[in-house]
Amino acid sequence: MVLSNRINEFRRAVMHSLTEPIGHIATNVRIDPKEKDKIKRILISRPNNRLGNLLLITPLVQEIIKAFPDCKIDLFVRGGHAKTLFGNYRNIERIIALPGKPFKQLGQYLATWMALRQHDYDLVINVDGQSASGKLSTRLAKSRHKIFANTPIPSQDKQLLHLAMQPVFHFREYLSNLGIATDHKEISNLNIRLTQAELDQGRKILSQLVNNDRRSIAIFTYATGAKRYSEEWWTAFYERLQQEFKDFNIIEVLPAENVSQIGFRAPVFYSKDVRQIAAVLAHTAVFVGADSGIMHLASASGVPTIGLFSVSDMGKYQPFGPHSKGINTNMSSTDESMRIIRNAIDKH
Repeated sequence: MVLSNRINEFRRAVMHSLTEPIGHIATNVRIDPKEKDKIKRILISRPNNRLGNLLLITPLVQEIIKAFPDCKIDLFVRGGHAKTLFGNYRNIERIIALPGKPFKQLGQYLATWMALRQHDYDLVINVDGQSASGKLSTRLAKSRHKIFANTPIPSQDKQLLHLAMQPVFHFREYLSNLGIATDHKEISNLNIRLTQAELDQGRKILSQLVNNDRRSIAIFTYATGAKRYSEEWWTAFYERLQQEFKDFNIIEVLPAENVSQIGFRAPVFYSKDVRQIAAVLAHTAVFVGADSGIMHLASASGVPTIGLFSVSDMGKYQPFGPHSKGINTNMSSTDESMRIIRNAIDKH
């Protein structure tokens, strides 16, 4: 194991030890529901730099805006994705971003933590109750009202274990405890709010890539670590897709690493702009890929998304959106996968 990984593991262990008690004893300041309009400034804490984890808070952002339409939201995150992902949410005013590599930018890292104390908030929300940094930042931020996300999810509501739904559950529960009525309708889908101009550009890029009028299936064959399927697995899966969907184009979205688990046998699309990737995916019939940030980006584009799972927790991370579904490839056959993909296309 490289030294940086060992340092990170040590840092996480120390942080978890120091922050474990935070949020277990919290006093909710009671407010009059008539004073709901006094909640103007809200901080969401998700100090994580993974594309997927940031996209998974878009349902919470939409829920907050429904409850407090005129509020201003700050995000406490890590890395540079948030500015791009949330640029079209007019309620988001400030993004406080920890550097992606804290040990190489220690001064900036510490200064960003200190910036939390420079603003007063009416409500602070920790997205992930298991995140030591999230709990610490929620503790440090100045606000009377704080959601630490430490309330157990009701055992009968297994769907709420999904990481897109958990923070919405905690937000609704907290408001209810404060005496503020909440609307318990369906939770909003992942959404990065593509503009019409972005969608038009995405349609043009896809049209130039395939150069025909057939509908397209997008695949993403890459993933990190053990989530990545082998070249042999993907080659067999790709050949089966070709057999089952002869009337469709199949395009492969490439990762930043510029690798293909099918040996670049399909037309490829590559871009460093995640919004451009989402705009292209929005015009495809279905997206198929392993658990990854691009999988969640596909969901946020609105395309039916089929996630392939073999090691990670499908209940927490499967695609969250209309006509989308996770497949446990340890238990499902290729035949069943093809039926699920066909069903998603037919319903779209």
